[in-house]
Amino acid sequence: MIWTCNCLPVFKYLILVGFIAFLSGCGTSPHGGPMIVDGYTDQEVSPARREVVRHAGQLIGTPYRYGGSSRQGFDCSGLVQYTHRKVGLKVPRTTASQWNQAQLPDRKTFLPGDLLFFNIGWRKTRHVGIYEGDGIFIHAPSSGKQVSRASLDNPYWRNRLIAAKTFL
Repeated sequence: MIWTCNCLPVFKYLILVGFIAFLSGCGTSPHGGPMIVDGYTDQEVSPARREVVRHAGQLIGTPYRYGGSSRQGFDCSGLVQYTHRKVGLKVPRTTASQWNQAQLPDRKTFLPGDLLFFNIGWRKTRHVGIYEGDGIFIHAPSSGKQVSRASLDNPYWRNRLIAAKTFL
C-alpha cells in the first residue's frame, strides 16, 4: 500500500500563521505595556527640546571620555549636562543624580529631548541618552567609542530601556 499526503496546503497555512504571530509581537514594549514612540505634534516639541537635540547632534563623533563634559570628550551623563546647559538648564552631573532629579513625563510618548535611561549591567547600572525622534537617541556609549546615534529597534537597547524622564 502506498500512502500519499497532500500536506503542502497545510504547511503553507502553518507558515502564514506563524509569520502573523511573529509580526504581532513587534508592536509591544519590553515591559509588556504599550510604548508609543513619537506620535507627538510639533506644538509639543518646545524650542528648548529642539535645541538640546540640535546640540547633541552637533557632538556626534566626539570621543567618549569617562567623566567628560566638554567638547574634548563626553561620558553619557556629561553629554546630557552639556546639551542642557547650552539651553540654560542646570542639570546634575552624574547619571544617578539625573535619574533622581529628572521628572517622569505625564504622557505615553517620547518627545525629542527626553532622557532615555537604560540598565546595562552590573558594573554600570544606568546609562542615559537623549531622544532625537523616530526611535533614535544620541549618547556617549563607552570607552573607545564616540558620541553616536542608536536605535530603539536594536534589541540590546530596547530590552534595557527602563524609563524616559525629562528636565524640559
